Amino acid sequence: LDRVTRVVKGGRRLRFRATVAIGDKKGRVGIGIGKSNEVVGAIKKAVTKAKKDLIQIPLYQDTIPHRIQVKYKASKILLIPAGEGTGVIAGGATRKVIELSGIKNLLSKTLGSSNRLNNTKATFEALKSLRPREDKRAAAAQPEVKPETKEAKAEAKPAAPKKKAAPKAKAPAVKKPAAKKKAD
Repeated sequence: LDRVTRVVKGGRRLRFRATVAIGDKKGRVGIGIGKSNEVVGAIKKAVTKAKKDLIQIPLYQDTIPHRIQVKYKASKILLIPAGEGTGVIAGGATRKVIELSGIKNLLSKTLGSSNRLNNTKATFEALKSLRPREDKRAAAAQPEVKPETKEAKAEAKPAAPKKKAAPKAKAPAVKKPAAKKKAD
């Protein structure tokens, strides 16, 4: 929650801004920002926006699949996957978003700005841009199986060797006249 003011001719108008992060601790997380003259109204607006912006995060063994660094305005966030038992090493707004997403082991560093709102958005953008990690062992265990069709059998047969085309005749070389030597 923040108190924000807008300066007008008669003075300052006070409003409240609420930043809300929601998650199910199973890989889904969303953030929302709401402003209102009352705290309750700001929170309701923020929760509604957060529910609309839910994203699914690809988890890999209770951590993130790969290292990522994202810049959002002046805030930079670095997220690094961590081994089992490390826990969430993060601070401030980043920690809250990470814990709500269900990530249990993670290293993070917030660089640049200390603005909570921009750090929250940078963390959300980093989580949004994560790509799922394919397990190499599972992919290697299943060999590719091609269906037996007429086209596949025709492709399997070696093609007849092609005849080489006759070499093209070269154009006769044109001799250039020798340059005249100048006398010293």
